[in-house]
Amino acid sequence: MKHSNLASLAKEQYRLKKRLVAPLMGMPGLKMINSTIKLGQQNFRIHYEAIKALADLYQPDIVFPLMDLSVEANAIGRYTLFPLDDTATLPHVTFNLSQVKILPKIDITADTRALGYAKVTALLRRNIVSKILKGVYVTGPYTLAALILGAEETARSVILDSQGLHALLDYTTKVIENYTELLIESGAQIVCILEPSASMLSSSHFEEFSGNYVKQISALCAVHKVDTVYHVCGNTTHLIKSMAESGVSGLSLDSPDSGVNLPQAITEVPEDVVIIGNINPVGKILTGSPFEVKEEVNELLESVDQFPNFILSTGCDLPKNTPIENIEAFMKAGREYRISAF
Repeated sequence: MKHSNLASLAKEQYRLKKRLVAPLMGMPGLKMINSTIKLGQQNFRIHYEAIKALADLYQPDIVFPLMDLSVEANAIGRYTLFPLDDTATLPHVTFNLSQVKILPKIDITADTRALGYAKVTALLRRNIVSKILKGVYVTGPYTLAALILGAEETARSVILDSQGLHALLDYTTKVIENYTELLIESGAQIVCILEPSASMLSSSHFEEFSGNYVKQISALCAVHKVDTVYHVCGNTTHLIKSMAESGVSGLSLDSPDSGVNLPQAITEVPEDVVIIGNINPVGKILTGSPFEVKEEVNELLESVDQFPNFILSTGCDLPKNTPIENIEAFMKAGREYRISAF
């Protein structure tokens, strides 16, 4: 398939008075096939079956694998814990920026878990209908640095040792680029860069320590005619313009409960940058009724009715126990909505 060009696809649907609908979901698929998160993150066949079950049932416009921020850090040897039914975590291990030069020059394309995610991508590309775009996740450069150095120490280094932090970011970016190429070779059509640790940076620091490095990844993807999406959790109101200037195809924004005003945010980006979001994944879709989910979706869609560059999604990954009927209500409301702006 040719380069998906998210903005063009979103505008094509808009001309038909429709929206692309693509909730960020992977974990609910594990519940559908009666598996655990640990098995899904470590067994590529179970992982694939979970995502395929979601794709077959809901037919979203984009499918993503399990959202997992531990892959690259684990691949370079950082201590990683795998709870039975929760996402993998990385306990803090003392590290300082003087040790950057001795970080292992690991070939991530030979890492077992990275290869597992590549196999999931290849299976999805081969076995899910072509009209559904196949997305993947990679950890953002600043967030991977924070997983290595520690979130607080990374934030301090922005001011106290920016040169050392840049050296670490050069390292993390290279690791991510190698992993990105592996996933593209496996069939990825959209690369979503997960950068949650960067949400607390000022706009100028965000550009210096995240945006400029994400630019390198988005440029790599552009060479392969693959779209990129910048996903930053939390209130990114002060970062929207910097995110949009990083060369990515789209911005995935958190929910209104985090402080994001999506109708305002969409006015701050060019029309060739798609805004993706932003139903609260732990709000009504998790705890409410299908009727409440439909009302929330319709309210969001009405608020951005005049903007072509929008894709209906969730503000982040849906929890494993999200009720099936609420995901159905989300998809149905998104599919049935019709643009009234023209």
